[in-house]
Amino acid sequence: MSTSITTPTDDPAPRNRMSAGRWFREVGWRHLVGIAALVFAAIPILYVISASLNPLGTVSSTNLIPRAFSLDHFRELLSGSRGPFLRWYLNTAIVCGVVALTQVSLSVLASYAFSRLRFAGRRGGMLALLLIMMFPAILSMIAIYTMISDLGEAIPFLGLDSLPGYIVVLLGGSLGQVWLIKGFFDTIPRELDEAAIIDGATHWQTFTRILLPTLTPILATTFLLSLVGVMSDFLLGSIFLTSDENKTLAVGLYGMLAGDRSNNLGVFAAGAVLTMIPVIVLYQFLQKYIVGGSTSGAVKG
Repeated sequence: MSTSITTPTDDPAPRNRMSAGRWFREVGWRHLVGIAALVFAAIPILYVISASLNPLGTVSSTNLIPRAFSLDHFRELLSGSRGPFLRWYLNTAIVCGVVALTQVSLSVLASYAFSRLRFAGRRGGMLALLLIMMFPAILSMIAIYTMISDLGEAIPFLGLDSLPGYIVVLLGGSLGQVWLIKGFFDTIPRELDEAAIIDGATHWQTFTRILLPTLTPILATTFLLSLVGVMSDFLLGSIFLTSDENKTLAVGLYGMLAGDRSNNLGVFAAGAVLTMIPVIVLYQFLQKYIVGGSTSGAVKG
């Protein structure tokens, strides 16, 4: 007596494929929006790069895609014939480094206090910071100018047309990142603090050894945002910095362009390209800390 054994077929059951119309309604339109956003963001960057490589360097002769390549504008800019560009670069690096580090340091300390400590005036202080951030800086120009002018009479190196005085002005917004960092603090379980305190750690040890390593993603993000914000500041810099040796890149390059907007476009674009390079390099360097910190935090949680 023979018995036959049936085996299931090796071919899997055919899956229902998504129709083209449904794919476009659910997924495809997002790709189109992303491509449109990339094109919209890339056009001005490509135009600036094209203008920096264009030998003529005028508005009428510059196209989106350069037809001729030359590094004459970069050589002219670095030679100092249009202004002390390297000095502006150094001034910008000093101002951005000092202000960004100070802003992030003070903001993270204030965020720890607002997130972990309970004290009188906590809610009022947070609302006051939020209200101050809502007012544009231009509303306080006259008051800040008068204060720095009077401060310069008592302490000359902190007065007008000086890098230390300009740094002091920018440090007025040192707590601008408190709300962003505090939101990240609130996602960290309080059990970590309590366990560290039970083991005998102080608040400072808990902050530096337990909480601060988990803040790597938000610290890298806020540092980059602060750095870019200070580097692109033109309004305050144009008011407080007047001499060529004390100008930053934003103020110096704009003054160069204001002299002759058409013929100086190539040199201005070359300066913009050289300004973008350190920001891109810094972003690539901090990206691993942002991604790595987020991943490690998810695994530990």
